[in-house]
Amino acid sequence: MYRAFDYNGKRKLSEQIIDGIAEYVKIPDGGTGLDVGCGSGALTIACAKRNPKAQMVGCDIWSGAYKSVFTKKRCEDNAKAEGVTNAQFKEGNAVKLPFEDESFDAVTSNYVYHNITGKDRQELLETLRVLKKGGTFAIHDLMSRRRYGDMGDLIQKLKEEDYRDVRFIDTADGLFMGRKEAVWLGLSGSALLVGKK
Repeated sequence: MYRAFDYNGKRKLSEQIIDGIAEYVKIPDGGTGLDVGCGSGALTIACAKRNPKAQMVGCDIWSGAYKSVFTKKRCEDNAKAEGVTNAQFKEGNAVKLPFEDESFDAVTSNYVYHNITGKDRQELLETLRVLKKGGTFAIHDLMSRRRYGDMGDLIQKLKEEDYRDVRFIDTADGLFMGRKEAVWLGLSGSALLVGKK
């Protein structure tokens, strides 16, 4: 499984997922985007590269099971290695982001919210609180009904709150991986929730 995700391996699934999500992150020139639960900084860096006249902020708690692998310094070193100067990294918890309402022109996350136990995942989309009116979002996670409830209901609720172009994209149906590979990797239910506020 590790080899499937490895950037240096044959499959390069991580790279495909990161680049695929970054395609949906549109930041106006001079604007700022946020990557929630940035881990190693890969998605933050990919979004910064796609939006060179904007700034990207990656935030993470860098603790728990991943603290020996992911650190703020590793994110900064990765950005430097990629030649990215329009990304910065801050400590922040996905459940209670340390940012004001409507602070960012785009928000994204990748496989973050399914890791948080004992909460309603739909309520955990704290990410949308910090998104400016007119901003874009791209949230990728394991959005199975068991974990997230009825996504159709959530999409309807967002539309009623005047979110636009809201779409639920199954990424385990050939976009990032096929069904069998998703099951084998424990990624069944992988999906993107995208749209504009």
